[in-house]
Amino acid sequence: MTETTSPNKPHLKLRAFRAIDEPHTCELFVEGHTNVLASIGIKKVTSSKNEWQYNPAAFVIVVESLDGKKVLGGARVHVSGGSQPLPIEEATGAMDPNIYDLVWQKAQTGTGEVCGLWNSPDLAGYGIGSPLLIRAGIAICSQIGLQSLFALCAPYTVKPVVNAGMVLIEDIGNKGTFYYPKLDLIATCMILENLYDLHLAKDEDKAAIYQMRDLDKDSRINKLKDKEILIDLQLRIPKIENWSLADTIARANKSRLDSNIDINKLSIF
Repeated sequence: MTETTSPNKPHLKLRAFRAIDEPHTCELFVEGHTNVLASIGIKKVTSSKNEWQYNPAAFVIVVESLDGKKVLGGARVHVSGGSQPLPIEEATGAMDPNIYDLVWQKAQTGTGEVCGLWNSPDLAGYGIGSPLLIRAGIAICSQIGLQSLFALCAPYTVKPVVNAGMVLIEDIGNKGTFYYPKLDLIATCMILENLYDLHLAKDEDKAAIYQMRDLDKDSRINKLKDKEILIDLQLRIPKIENWSLADTIARANKSRLDSNIDINKLSIF
């Protein structure tokens, strides 16, 4: 724990930014995520190669100490049309190329992926990874302008994303599942088709996401999973006026026309 996180009642902040705007915070994210992956025996996966730090279509959410010196958890939202394919494409494309067509179809109206979710063992049991970061990833999409959102879920995150309104993509892989990132781990492909009315989300999740979307007033979370915790919400993305979803969609279309994807060149691990 840091000086801003006591065992009795941690006090943190949850905020969002565009990856290219905060290189130092991205490095702290990478360090924390790498440590968590290593602790469960995963030393390298496609989505942890860290090129996303330079992707102009990558947005980052962090749970951090109040002084900003330590990142204790995080997630990202990647938009299709950035400088790299979506992580779900990189991870599963060699096993089922149909994912490319599905992402491209959704990209016409703006699509992305919530990914890279992790939290520090210091905050285990507080619900930081799920549901908090899943809800936050969905919430910031209203600022980005997305209409749909993908996720490649570990078994323990399937229920939280379903609660938030996501559904299984049954026509990809083995009825939506793949062995990834190791043969003894199963990943499940999910999608949220309507990011705005969240009609399939549970009432609790929907209310929490709507609270996170309300950028006109200061907001704070006081409890997660029946545990006392203070989390100041700062989810207004700085410099969002520099972002253009239309330009990003155009790049996605140009990339599809200009190149043929060689699935043999994609790394799975």
